[in-house]
This record gives sequence, C-alpha cells and structure tokens, in this order.
Amino acid sequence: MIVPESLVIDAKSGTSGAGRAAQTAMLYCEVTDGFRAYKVGEHRHTPEIEQELGALVGRPLTVSFTPHLLPMSRGMLSTIYAQAAVEVDQAGLDKLYRDFYRDEPFVRLAGPGQLPATQYVRGSNYCDLAARYDRRTGRIIVLSVIDNLVKGAAGQAVQNMNLLRGFAESEGLEQAPIFP
Repeated sequence: MIVPESLVIDAKSGTSGAGRAAQTAMLYCEVTDGFRAYKVGEHRHTPEIEQELGALVGRPLTVSFTPHLLPMSRGMLSTIYAQAAVEVDQAGLDKLYRDFYRDEPFVRLAGPGQLPATQYVRGSNYCDLAARYDRRTGRIIVLSVIDNLVKGAAGQAVQNMNLLRGFAESEGLEQAPIFP
C-alpha cells in the first residue's frame, strides 16, 4: 500500500527514553519548557527499525528517523509518513487496520475524529494507533503512542514471553504500576 523507500519516522519521547544514566542534558531544568531533536541521523535504533521493516518488504530498506525529546518523563508519540503506492481512501485504510489488528489485545485503533495521545496509554502495555490518508499529498500518515517504559521495554518482553511459553498474552500486563 506504500512506497517503503518514502518512510519518514518522526518520533517524540519522554526523557526516560534516554535511559537512567545521569546526563546533564536530561536534568529537569534542561528539558522543561523545551522540545528538541536529538541523535539526528545517528540514533541507535535506526538499524533495528531498518532491519525489521526490510524483513517485512523482503529487501534492504533505508528510512528517515528523527527522534525528539519532550519535557515529560515517559511516553512516545510517533508520526510515520509514507507515499501511497496504490489508490487509497480513508474507509479502505480503516478497514485494513481493523482487519489486521482485530485479534491484538494491546492495540487500540482511534475512531473517526480521534487521534492517539500519550496520556491515554500511560502505565499500560497498549499501543494506540490512527491511520489517516492525506489526499492532498498522497501520503498515508500513521500515528502511534506507547508508554515506552511498558510497551517499549518490559511489557513487550513479558508479552513476548507469554506468547512463547503458551500463557495468555495479557498475563501480568493488565495492572497499572507507574514509576516515574
């Protein structure tokens, strides 16, 4: 449905995405009231993103990935842009996403007129998604939010272990312990 080589990933994350090591640039007084890009053209997750997306399309793939730091402790909002490769309309895009994610307990699709927001996944293993078609540019725009400290790390590991070991996929993932 898309031209894979046209992928642009614009991701915004809270400061916990930078890890727990003490860094002056991550101090509250350095990040509050600010919004900035970081590790532009050199982020450590770019090779992993390209590897997994390349596996999906069956060939090596290069993407544009730019992370940004938001003045919040946790959460990630990604906006992904891709040129449509086929005729697209919003109804068809909605149906494609509903069909693809219908059996995924931790994926929630935003309804018409709604867009995902980080506060709605805080402390959870959910990934909230919305896909929109921009007729003017011919691009498909996907918005995704997760709590990077749950779905982005530990929760995803527990979910994968559950699947590998034959447990209920949601085992241990439906409570909301939060720190920070």
